Amino acid sequence: MQIDEATKQGTDTRTERDERISSMAGLGAEMGAAADGQTKAEGLRLMDAVVERSNLWRAYERVMRNKGAAGVDGLTVFEFKAWLQQHWPSIKAALLAGDYMPAVIRKVDIPKPNGGVRTLGIPTVLDRLIQQALLQVLQPEFEPEFSEHSYGFRPGRNAWQAVQRAQNYIGDGRRWVVDLDLEKFFDRVNHDILMSRIARQVKDDRVLKLIRRYLEAGMMSEGIVSARTEGTPQGGPLSPLLSNIGYSGPT
Repeated sequence: MQIDEATKQGTDTRTERDERISSMAGLGAEMGAAADGQTKAEGLRLMDAVVERSNLWRAYERVMRNKGAAGVDGLTVFEFKAWLQQHWPSIKAALLAGDYMPAVIRKVDIPKPNGGVRTLGIPTVLDRLIQQALLQVLQPEFEPEFSEHSYGFRPGRNAWQAVQRAQNYIGDGRRWVVDLDLEKFFDRVNHDILMSRIARQVKDDRVLKLIRRYLEAGMMSEGIVSARTEGTPQGGPLSPLLSNIGYSGPT
């Protein structure tokens, strides 16, 4: 697979428009044009909430703040604005039609302090934008389902709160601690179990197909793309939420 082909997967399903938008305000108007004003993530209209104008603005600003490395297309966050102004109409049409195909992700190995490596999967900036937009409408739907004792990768929660709860248990007279670690937390999420849990809350087939495509997007290393059959790659905005869904509750 050529790198530029991977970048264009999401846009080849729709004819490119030649329109350019001269300002980010114009871009915001284009982003919101397909939404019907519905902002609540529910029923069969979830994708409309994803592409709703204010949701996309929040996602865009978050991705720009986070910066981050380029994906397989080499496009940086600094070049993204101009690129998005040109290509957004066809991308939006593909998302609303359920035809959008994510690009493959770029594999990056980060050495661990105690030996070994942590493998990251870096999506393109465009796919980080779309994943962030998905995250913003999915997270409020799934947060109430998570345990009150869970603190990892959740908004408004952190490790210090977990420590405080442990101190409270000690103050209550409890003395036993069970210490365990989920090895390869992100890498071993079962796709089918995860999708069945998501489908309990999400009824929009376009969103379900898109999440499945993100899960199965190939990983590129040194020009070679490897298939992925399990796990949610570290590096994408959506992965922490998907992992929490995958490991929460009964199957």
